[in-house]
Amino acid sequence: MAARPISFALEETDIPLLDELSAEFGGGNRSEFLRVAMAEFKERLRLKRLQEIRAGVETLHGEALAERGGKVYTTEETLALIRDLRVP
Repeated sequence: MAARPISFALEETDIPLLDELSAEFGGGNRSEFLRVAMAEFKERLRLKRLQEIRAGVETLHGEALAERGGKVYTTEETLALIRDLRVP
């Protein structure tokens, strides 16, 4: 895939920081730094989504536990409940 040049504006005061970050993370290449930064932030976005999913699962778990009055069922108890609920 061919690279396509794009442009964006920065405050003059931000250019030294861009140069510093480009040197550290992009080998002095601003385009490479942007690619590295995009990959990093994509990973952060994945992590944020995973944390949101985990929080939702924990909320559901807490609600289910509350519905059972705090009772935790063993595997055998769970299977017995399922067997009892089956319609012949």
